[in-house]
Amino acid sequence: MTISHRLLACAISVASILSAPVIAQLKTPGPAEAAPNTALTQPSSTAQQLYAAAQQDLLQLRVLLKNGNSQSSVGSGFLIGTSNLVVTNYHVISQIALEPDTYFGEYKDTQGKSGAIELLAVDVLHDLAVVRIARQGTGFFQVPHTRDGTEQPALKTLSQGEKLYSLGNPLDLGFTISEGTYNGISARGFSDHLMFTGPVNPGMSGGPNVTAEGQVAGVNVAHRRDGELVSFLVPARYVQTLLASVSSDMAAPGDFKPIIGEQLLQHQKVMVDTLLDKPFSIKQLGPYAVPVRESDQVRCWGNSDSSAKKAYTVASINCSMESAIFVSGELQTGHVTVRHQYARNRKLNSLQFAQLTSNMFEGQVYSTAKSETITPAACTEDFVTLNAISLRALVCAEAYHQFKDLYDFTLITASTDDSQMSLQSMINIQGVSYTNGTRLIEQFIQGIDRRRTAAGTATETSDKANPEVQP
Repeated sequence: MTISHRLLACAISVASILSAPVIAQLKTPGPAEAAPNTALTQPSSTAQQLYAAAQQDLLQLRVLLKNGNSQSSVGSGFLIGTSNLVVTNYHVISQIALEPDTYFGEYKDTQGKSGAIELLAVDVLHDLAVVRIARQGTGFFQVPHTRDGTEQPALKTLSQGEKLYSLGNPLDLGFTISEGTYNGISARGFSDHLMFTGPVNPGMSGGPNVTAEGQVAGVNVAHRRDGELVSFLVPARYVQTLLASVSSDMAAPGDFKPIIGEQLLQHQKVMVDTLLDKPFSIKQLGPYAVPVRESDQVRCWGNSDSSAKKAYTVASINCSMESAIFVSGELQTGHVTVRHQYARNRKLNSLQFAQLTSNMFEGQVYSTAKSETITPAACTEDFVTLNAISLRALVCAEAYHQFKDLYDFTLITASTDDSQMSLQSMINIQGVSYTNGTRLIEQFIQGIDRRRTAAGTATETSDKANPEVQP
């Protein structure tokens, strides 16, 4: 994973190097362990009852290299009703979707039996997939759905604090069930996730999460590495929609790349329209005005380094979307990052400060010449006068190798109107159409300006200029 904005980590396990058996197993208390004046057979807990009823329909899904039959990744899945259809996460089987000539998949059930899997459908935006196997479910996991385009049957409404149970095969150690609570909906991205206060460990990706009554609430998908028991589920309603597009006897698509590409194009339109639904907010950074976007999907942070010992000061604003679309281990997309840096000279001579700001500018340009997912960047650079500010501007675009009409864009600007100050701004846009990439860049660059005084002139350099971020 490469996104630097504390994104959600995909709960997927690479090939395990563990070979030891599960250390401990649940056991029924014997007579010597029974409490006084109680029956020898205690009522089963909810977790015990659920696991006992569900275990035949729980699966571990493995992706293996065709050359050598070695394991590449591990996740979980579950059979739907009495069908031969299995729901899992897209990221569990992404290698099969993108490189079917290199990888294949198989399942293993709780009894140790195994067999081949066949990929039928993917929903990259919600991280879901459906595979087919050569056995039927017992009917425990029910996700009611229709295939005739009518309204989907209603699912149970969850209440905050309600007990939920996640099942799967964590760390390739064996099948488990973990208890937690439902704590609302997270809308930090462009689709909802259920917040589950309970453990969802690598390898449990794609496993079911159910209520105490056994109804499917969602699908295990991710957890926060920087928190305690902060986990996330794909809501069951997205599973309904995907299941409505498949059938047990359908022919599997021969190539999933056009399907994935079309889903990514649909997403980028929603993403850009949402980001441009209203103008960028304008913040003050020293004497400059800079555009930012703060919303449910984007978070911003300010920072200032103005130590009296330093020869120059730097203040910055960083904004980043808190979600991205997982396509493969090498490609995450559908993401936007914004950064502004304001540097002010204190003790350097003009040449030294110019070299410093030049290094800051060049340090934002990254080479993708050897990337297997995107083409080398095509860039253009110019000096422009915009609003009340003069800028050095660099725009780069990179096309996706496997997905037609998708691009990454980067705009980097540096002010050239003052030898003792420098404003450097950057917007990086991943996974958009050419038209939408240029739309975002045009809106962004129009928001960069030099703050004007009441008299209408641009502010001048002052030894007392405050480098801090201002609202």
